Amino acid sequence: MKDVYERLLAAASLRSADGAIRITAHYEPLAGVGTPVSPPTVKGKETNAAAHLVEPRYVDGLETQVVLLDQPQSQANRCETALLDAVRRQTAFIPHLEMVTESLGVPVRMTSLEAPHRSRDAYFRDSVDGAGVVFDATEPGMALRDACPGDMSGYLRLAPSDLAYGAWDSHRKRRIQVKIPRAYRSEMIGIKPLAGVRGAGRFDRLNLAGETVQLTETGWIPSPAEKPKAGVKRARMSELGHGMIPPSEGLGGVSVTSVQRSASLSLAKLAMLRFGPVSDELTQAARALVAAIALLGDRLAFAAPALHLRSGCELLMVSERIDWVQRGRDGEPVLDALELSTHEEALELFEIARDRAHDAGVQWASEPLILHPNPSLQQAIDKSYVIAGVGEAESE
Repeated sequence: MKDVYERLLAAASLRSADGAIRITAHYEPLAGVGTPVSPPTVKGKETNAAAHLVEPRYVDGLETQVVLLDQPQSQANRCETALLDAVRRQTAFIPHLEMVTESLGVPVRMTSLEAPHRSRDAYFRDSVDGAGVVFDATEPGMALRDACPGDMSGYLRLAPSDLAYGAWDSHRKRRIQVKIPRAYRSEMIGIKPLAGVRGAGRFDRLNLAGETVQLTETGWIPSPAEKPKAGVKRARMSELGHGMIPPSEGLGGVSVTSVQRSASLSLAKLAMLRFGPVSDELTQAARALVAAIALLGDRLAFAAPALHLRSGCELLMVSERIDWVQRGRDGEPVLDALELSTHEEALELFEIARDRAHDAGVQWASEPLILHPNPSLQQAIDKSYVIAGVGEAESE
């Protein structure tokens, strides 16, 4: 791994022939090729009904229909979740923000490795430190808020994963917002999808009647014979979890010839990172450290032999290769294998990068930055834990 690190150190500053790192993997459904898999569902633009994302792409030089099984945002989230799991197992430590509170006796935590907008999320904007100071007015808050393309040292110290996966400070009203493009990108597609259908319904052994009932603050009561008063909420029993729902045709899974994952780490993007008026040695070591974080997240999330994307989408890895992508020759990029197939190897690479960065002068937090919600956010969190009667299901 020391040789890999030295190559990464030069590559992350574009001081070698390497321009990127690519990961290409092929999967098949756990039950075998042809078994339907479940893509994420979206609201169709034209029909306003549930749909899958299908588009034409070039695959092996031929125009081919593909279905999106996992978007880049989701793949990045899987890497971040894997990094957070490693932190909690004390396998590795990545600096991050952590909002900590309690609601109705239930511990509540939100980290910048989970929040929708990472360290720039509204959860942290609406939090305070242990002394009650608004986060954005604290030294760490200002370091993140005032970062600029010429100085990302605040992110390197407090939330370095943001430099790998990208961040946008869109929740703070100002003319100049911090925008960090992602350096790591990954997605998964299914090739030549055939759309399926499914029958959705529910069987009730007691065959309760699906009549309309009246909702109350504590639950529901049978509807009185007389006409209900204005403003009284009503619902069918099937909407409350009782009774029969006749099966009806719905959006099903898709059958594909293969599943491909394509990931890349942009060394050109890493070479753009600046950390203020520091030595060239520190800058290069910091870029390599961000690269090592991205590779560690990828290996922790995707190096296993099987992958669970969502219910109905369990995949088995068939093949995988990781390559240094070098300057092209005779019209084709030159690929050189990068031996980093396991998360243990990626962890070793990360530890080397972390130690070298420390020796070069990189300042890194050793503990998460703990914050607490302000009263307004706490009140909003509390409402999420209050049971306010029975729930109405949108569908079964």
